[in-house]
Amino acid sequence: MSLDRIDLQLLAALQQDSRITNPALGEQVHLSASQVSRRLQRLEQSGFIERHVTLLRPARLGLTVIAYTRVSIEQSGEALNENFHREVALLPEVLECYSVTGPYDYLLRIVATDLAAFSDFMWNRLMRVPGVRNVESSVVLQEIKRTTELPLKQVSAGRFSDPER
Repeated sequence: MSLDRIDLQLLAALQQDSRITNPALGEQVHLSASQVSRRLQRLEQSGFIERHVTLLRPARLGLTVIAYTRVSIEQSGEALNENFHREVALLPEVLECYSVTGPYDYLLRIVATDLAAFSDFMWNRLMRVPGVRNVESSVVLQEIKRTTELPLKQVSAGRFSDPER
C-alpha cells in the first residue's frame, strides 16, 4: 500500500491527538467523516497504525528515574538471545529494548521510582537474567525533548506515491 498526502496528514494529526474525531479530522484534510473512517481502517489494516495509547507522565506517577542501560550477554547464540528477549519482555520497568551494534548487545530504557528502586531492579532482576554479562547505565538528569511523533515530513519527501502530484 502506498501513502498519499492525505494519509500522511491523517497520521500526523493522529500523532498529536489520537482521540480526535473523524469529523474533526475530515475538516483538517477536507474529507467527509466516512471517508476518513475508511482511510483510517485501511491504515490500521495495512499496519501503519500499530495501536492507540494514552501517554502518561512518569514523574507525575512517581516514576522519577529514567535510565538507559546497555547490556552485553555472555555469548551470542539464538537460544541465549531468545531467552533474554523473553525475560526482558516480562520486566515492566523496561519500557524499550533494542538489539544494537557496538560493544553492547542491547539498549534498554528503564523507569523506577527512585535510585534505590533502580538499584534493586538492576541487582535483583536484570543482572539475574541468565546470560547477562555486563550492564552500564546512564541515568537521565533532565528531560530535554520527549516525543512519540515520527518525522512524517521525511516520508513526504517523495518516499511514497502521491496521486495528486
